[in-house]
Amino acid sequence: MLNANYELIAELRIVLTKQRYSPVVIGNYCAYARGFVEYLVQQNIEIAEVTEPQVAQYLQYAIAMFHKRHGRAPAREWHSIPRSGIHALLRLAQGQWPSAPKATCTADALRFAICDEYETWLREERGLAAASIDVLVWEGRNFLTWQLDRHGPDSLMTMTVANIDRYMDTRTPHQTRRSVKDVAERLRSMLRYLHRTGRTAIDLSRHVIAPLLYAYEGVPSILEPDQIAAVLQCSGMDKTPAGLRDHAILQFLATYGLRSGEICNLRIEDIDWRAEAIRIRHTKTRANSFLPLMAPVGEAVLAYLQTGRPVTDAREIFVRTCAPYRKLGLLANMVRRRLAAAGVTPAGKNGSHIFRHARAVEMLRAAVPQKVIGDLLGHRSAESTAPYLKLATEDLRAIALDVPGREVRS
Repeated sequence: MLNANYELIAELRIVLTKQRYSPVVIGNYCAYARGFVEYLVQQNIEIAEVTEPQVAQYLQYAIAMFHKRHGRAPAREWHSIPRSGIHALLRLAQGQWPSAPKATCTADALRFAICDEYETWLREERGLAAASIDVLVWEGRNFLTWQLDRHGPDSLMTMTVANIDRYMDTRTPHQTRRSVKDVAERLRSMLRYLHRTGRTAIDLSRHVIAPLLYAYEGVPSILEPDQIAAVLQCSGMDKTPAGLRDHAILQFLATYGLRSGEICNLRIEDIDWRAEAIRIRHTKTRANSFLPLMAPVGEAVLAYLQTGRPVTDAREIFVRTCAPYRKLGLLANMVRRRLAAAGVTPAGKNGSHIFRHARAVEMLRAAVPQKVIGDLLGHRSAESTAPYLKLATEDLRAIALDVPGREVRS
């Protein structure tokens, strides 16, 4: 078994090299993977059967051995290096890591079956975007775990409104009204599906209590033009690979008001340099938009592609700055760092959407028709664009009328 595992480590070295990890990182990953393999042999554990608790147990063992060798505990972040090497080895050995959970009881089997069917229904029948499916399935899985663990696998048919209320009580402490409403909407979706598939006697979705939110109740955060200019100027001065990438992303945000996922999913072939056009795949509507490639955006992307983007087979334009060089996930942390570096502190949330809100308001103030704004932002309907109207309320002061008062006679 040990020889086969050592062959797996040699294969891991080849894989990491192809993914363009640095030689130092490759050496560290393989060294810690070798130590983990030797531990498995001592414990008579097959690598194909390794579970997450066993990895956690080994890391505690590795910390104890480090302390024994060096006479001190390792640094707080030390465990991330052996863990990353071990996870890379297990992905190679098992094909997926963390491995898919296995049913250990009837309740687990029922929960897995319902969630798999529910995910398929959301994707194929309702045609929802992947991000929407993820949050709906997460809520559904969490609710089923809560219900089945407390009341058993046969409790769905006899579930009551009181069960729903108690679950909501566990989910909503310290949540905003908006968040509570989101939880309620996701729970209603699962309850409707359970009734639709005959797993509950009645449709309990109508009994989920949520706060009433009024139209245009909350005002989103936006950036003023001078703040956007400051952020772009600051990021434009950073000529490191990360700086070139972030500046190009910020140009996309400021110019087009795109969603985070739409930028992360941009591919090399989406830019037509000859026609000076760019294709945008809208994450929510799944529609494509073809927009003119504005000069500041094109120049920033070209600078990144020429001197900032690492060599990789990934087709997405924006990738990580360290191996493995795959596409970016979320942009929120990057946006916060760049705002802080420019000394810009928005009032309220400070994720990538504040650029989107600012772009919408800019077009509203320029008298761009609401339908055109919705098409550019990738909205399904005019109702999705309407909330941005409240962000330009200060413009109403320019057309304010004097209201005649009652004449007072002396």
